[in-house]
Amino acid sequence: MTPKRNLFAAVLMLAGLPAAAHAAGDPTAGAAVFKKCAACHAAEQGVNKVGPSLYGVVGRPAGSIAGYSYSPAVKQAAAKGLVWTEDAIVAYLVNPHKYLGDFVGDPSISNKMPFSLADEQQRQDVVAYLKSLAPQ
Repeated sequence: MTPKRNLFAAVLMLAGLPAAAHAAGDPTAGAAVFKKCAACHAAEQGVNKVGPSLYGVVGRPAGSIAGYSYSPAVKQAAAKGLVWTEDAIVAYLVNPHKYLGDFVGDPSISNKMPFSLADEQQRQDVVAYLKSLAPQ
């Protein structure tokens, strides 16, 4: 292979790395990660704790569980149409305060979520777990 072709092949391989990094998560690994979330959130339908139930959260509009007292940040995000897609959950878990502040356009808005999850694969795994809880 010529040096130009080697370079081209290397560029193509590097271009594929981000896609591999965002591969679907592992629901079994996600169940283990979810234990960190379970102090505040239940995985069972209709069971709210300090945080709302996360059963069926993937694809659900933000702030939509009747009877749960959401933070101002979630209420405003809901009013602006936030839906908890897989990508939205992964991005939210990096820094919930920043995510919602950016979404509503007010970085000082109050949000109850004290937890973040720095590891990309763990975020992907927990989303895969959450997605596995409810029928699609």
